[in-house]
Amino acid sequence: MAFNIAIDGPAGAGKSTIAKRVAKELSFIYVDTGAMYRAMALYFLRAGIAPEDEAGITESCKEITVTLSSEGGEQQVFLNGENVNAFIRTEEVGKMTSAVSVYAPVREKLTQLQREMAAKTNLIMDGRDIGTCVLPEAQVKIYLTASVETRGRRRYLELREKGTECSLDEICRDIEKRDHQDMTREISPLKQAEDAILVDSSEMGIEEVVERILNIVKEKLV
Repeated sequence: MAFNIAIDGPAGAGKSTIAKRVAKELSFIYVDTGAMYRAMALYFLRAGIAPEDEAGITESCKEITVTLSSEGGEQQVFLNGENVNAFIRTEEVGKMTSAVSVYAPVREKLTQLQREMAAKTNLIMDGRDIGTCVLPEAQVKIYLTASVETRGRRRYLELREKGTECSLDEICRDIEKRDHQDMTREISPLKQAEDAILVDSSEMGIEEVVERILNIVKEKLV
């Protein structure tokens, strides 16, 4: 039987970074569900479909295929056969992702693929509703969070390192807006699963968080 780890939490909590490290330590497959949703959001942006156009988004879902592969230890995301890793991490795509992920057809499209992967192999999957919806039977569930200020500062430094001019206050406002959207959406809202373990990384470094989660997993594997 495959062993599954679900990591949920708000935007900017470090889910992907932590999940990748934990997956490497355990020799598990890492599945970045956020990247899959971002790929779909990129399609809608390119097609000029407005985030409030539910009918257009629903119809377009029929034309979208999102697949994953691993190259050099890094996850590659393909949108209709095109590697879109270089295009899905922009602020524009991030905002579109939060807006369109509320629609059932978008979630249903990807949930099926994610469940199929989880049934076949040991993996760690991160997102907004993995433990509550996608993998409710996961052996380990983590709810990883951090304060808005901490998440905003991390994103600010990340963008500045890339040479991007940005405002810390604006980033924090965007994070608060995305939190509200994710937590209040009608379909699969972001929330901590009843059997998930809360890990607040506001005052923790990456290594500390990784070690904390590895200890939780090891207890379950014993």
